[in-house]
Amino acid sequence: MAQHVRDIMTSRLVTVEPQTSVTAVAQKMRDEDIGAVLVTEGDELRGLVSDRDLVVRALAEGGDPDQRTVASACSGDLFTVTPDDDVDQAVQVMREHSVRRVPVVDHGHPVGIVSLGDLAIERDPGSALGDISAARPNQ
Repeated sequence: MAQHVRDIMTSRLVTVEPQTSVTAVAQKMRDEDIGAVLVTEGDELRGLVSDRDLVVRALAEGGDPDQRTVASACSGDLFTVTPDDDVDQAVQVMREHSVRRVPVVDHGHPVGIVSLGDLAIERDPGSALGDISAARPNQ
């Protein structure tokens, strides 16, 4: 029987609004020990921003990160999966679009995120990525 996305996704959502400053988003990522947050307006998914997005799309462009909003740095063209999709579907989406994280939506509303690390832990726990992803975070 195929495994579903709901079985491996991270369901604890960390979100920010589009007008949130780049600095505030970076601090939230640090405080939550995560590499990406979902950008939402109300309960509608508007984007995803990763730590790499902040560096490449915001900080490298210059300007004051306290004044620059996450809307200018987030990925707006999102590829999503649903909780009921097979894990293979999430793998296919990641592979086809060269992304490391995919938001999980239910009836258009974000309910989780599935990452390359989640897949590694589930599919190949003995791999280097699986070991690293399963390890406790550094403090």
